[in-house]
Amino acid sequence: MKLVFEGHEETYAIEQSLLNLFPAERPVYEGEEEKNRAVVSLKYTENGAVARSRILYEGREEAAECRASFRDCADDAYKKTHEIQKALKLSFYRAAVKLLGAAPPWGALTGVRPAKLVTRLLGEGKTAKEVNRVLADTYEVSASRRRLAIEAAEVSRRLAADIEDRDYSLYLGIPFCPTRCVYCSFVAESVEKSFALVEPYLKMLHKEIDLSAAVVKDMGLRLRSFYMGGGTPTTLSAGQMDELLAHLREAFRFPEGLELTVEAGRPDTMTREKLEVLKRNGVNRVSVNPQTMETHVLRAIGREHSPEDIVRAMDMVHAVGFRHINMDLIAGLPADSPAGFRRTLQEVLLLDADNITVHTLALKKGSRLLSEGAALPTAEEVGEMLAYSGGVLRKADYAPYYLYRQKYMSGSFENVGWCREGAENLYNVYIMEELMTILSLGAGGSTKMVCPANGNIQRVFNCKYPREYITREEKFSENLAIFRGFYETNFPHIF
Repeated sequence: MKLVFEGHEETYAIEQSLLNLFPAERPVYEGEEEKNRAVVSLKYTENGAVARSRILYEGREEAAECRASFRDCADDAYKKTHEIQKALKLSFYRAAVKLLGAAPPWGALTGVRPAKLVTRLLGEGKTAKEVNRVLADTYEVSASRRRLAIEAAEVSRRLAADIEDRDYSLYLGIPFCPTRCVYCSFVAESVEKSFALVEPYLKMLHKEIDLSAAVVKDMGLRLRSFYMGGGTPTTLSAGQMDELLAHLREAFRFPEGLELTVEAGRPDTMTREKLEVLKRNGVNRVSVNPQTMETHVLRAIGREHSPEDIVRAMDMVHAVGFRHINMDLIAGLPADSPAGFRRTLQEVLLLDADNITVHTLALKKGSRLLSEGAALPTAEEVGEMLAYSGGVLRKADYAPYYLYRQKYMSGSFENVGWCREGAENLYNVYIMEELMTILSLGAGGSTKMVCPANGNIQRVFNCKYPREYITREEKFSENLAIFRGFYETNFPHIF
């Protein structure tokens, strides 16, 4: 869709609205005239501004306005910008809904973290009832999504009260998988094709562990949670995993009782020996991620294991003695149906995981699914899957504790983590609600430094691909220097 701006340059705000409301469209600014176009204008008034959006889509045209008031902004430039962005997005949203004839489940809300708005409103002293009214009246969020956002925000606020300025979490990435799923866009190498990279990758990872651990020790930081993801970490052998975890525990001085999560992930990589290595090294949370229990859907997404393999893997996890287990499901997979998804969820509930994460399929750049295409459930069918999961999980005594959204997500829905009482995965809340710094090690790692007091967030990135990571050792020191500098600027009192 061709985007034309008049009187403003709020590109990001409108692009997010476009992707939310017209997921098949992409923003275009240059070149030939597009069949679909939107003109989004802003005119200032004495005490505010008027945003107006005129959208031409598939031969039909609609327009809408929204006013921004500066009466409560005084000379606060940040608040004025926020009011302008909100008015622009709402004008675009209202025009789009007229054209489409239906509102998306999250209404006019855009962005990855809808619960952050709720957290801010609660922090300003509003009650949950008042926040619910804002979400309904201003942003036109559906009742079920308002409830999700408020529940996730309340968990976030409870955990944030226990966080200190020197706290951080640690992520370590293992970018290898036995095969690549069709929906995957993560930087992960198939071990079938790149087995020779594993050992040199681990050798370099051990170096990064030593350098990073020395820096956080010198800075006096306190580790609050650890998460090993991927890829699929259990692609490593039992010996490789044992050596890696032992090194991490010693280098970072893991405190007693630390939340240690490892994505055991795919059942075709799990053995009893590997699970016992995890348990012996203090890992207290694992994930077994079937995505679906439908055989034909597993084949459609490029997985070679069976539903029976998932059951056997869960039996092993329980036998080894893991108390906290997560299982991931995806609504909207190729060849799936609402009936198939219902069967999957009912089977997963019998396996006694205390965390169940329900994702919505996102068509990500770099995935085979986007490049090759496939027959996918409709947005209406995905909505049916998610509505079913919410009702069934609540009845089974699971509650939502974190959520996030992604670009190009089917139906503009969300991913939700559900758990039994007291079984929240702290790392998931910390990273999704940006409650503390996440130090990331390994290829593709993105370290996010967070100062909650002033809202300052800064990122540094490791080399994206394993082959590049192995040859760019100097990047570790460069990133750690920026890491230290962030703390010296934003947390000088902790030194």
